[in-house]
Amino acid sequence: MKTDSSKPQFDALPTAFACRMDSMATICVSGDEKYSYLQGQLTCDLDTLNERMLLSGAHCDAKGKVFSVFRLFEHNDEVMMLMSKESAQASLVQLQKFAVFAKAELAISECGVLALAGTDIANVLTSQIGDLPSEKTPVITHQDLTLVYVSGRHDSYLLAGPEASLDKFLTRLELPVYSGCVWNLLEILNGFPHLSDSAIGEYVPQMLNVQALGGISFTKGCYMGQETVARMKYLGKNKRAMFTLQGQSNELVDSSSLLEKQLGDNWRRGGNITSLYQADNGELYIQAVLANDTDVDDIFRIKDLADTVLTQIPLPYDLTDE
Repeated sequence: MKTDSSKPQFDALPTAFACRMDSMATICVSGDEKYSYLQGQLTCDLDTLNERMLLSGAHCDAKGKVFSVFRLFEHNDEVMMLMSKESAQASLVQLQKFAVFAKAELAISECGVLALAGTDIANVLTSQIGDLPSEKTPVITHQDLTLVYVSGRHDSYLLAGPEASLDKFLTRLELPVYSGCVWNLLEILNGFPHLSDSAIGEYVPQMLNVQALGGISFTKGCYMGQETVARMKYLGKNKRAMFTLQGQSNELVDSSSLLEKQLGDNWRRGGNITSLYQADNGELYIQAVLANDTDVDDIFRIKDLADTVLTQIPLPYDLTDE
């Protein structure tokens, strides 16, 4: 099915649509010790995982800096970690380095993944497969496919399985299909980190709101970067958080651009972009790490585009919830 390469603003998206996940990659983990190995590498608690459960988490270096933020679920006896394509390359190298000491194999999965979204997508899917996954039971199987419910401001679903099966299912749905950049837009609005190259290795998990997403276990055993993550929580060391901004620009904006914050008649450095989506009409949706005391009324701009005014879109979760 042909992919629509346009980049619509959020309000112009149809009530049901699909996204090809070309901006994402999945690390698959197999082997007898896959769970125990990942338990010592990731911020989430793998001991709570079962075939109907979805976990969020982060993979950090020894200093607690994040390589990737992911959604994790099981598919065909493998653990699947879905993340930005840039993050997957960084995480895979590090995870493979230490996996030589465990009975665990890691690779970029050849399994395909689609995103299904829109205000009417649940009705469309129900007409095809019946009962759907939910917040309580977020992962189900349908034939050789795994269907995952993704909660947020804009609920959606992930569908994982063989590419041929995905294409067949997508043909039955008869939905418009967008590229992965539209999924990035949904992630930005849902406040789920989608890390670009410039953001990898720069932040600890709490700066990316991973604790607010339920992606950090503070009671599990040791894992890579745990000391820094714990210090941020118990000593109150973290001074930054991730926010969503919206604006307009006729100029192309790059994720490496710096943000400035308005202070009276002046502007000062305000933060860094972790991800962005720029619609064809110039509308901007930006995911950025800012001071964690940022007020909802604070005004920002792109440093090199002085006429670009950026305002905050409230996050769909509470940042104080750790």
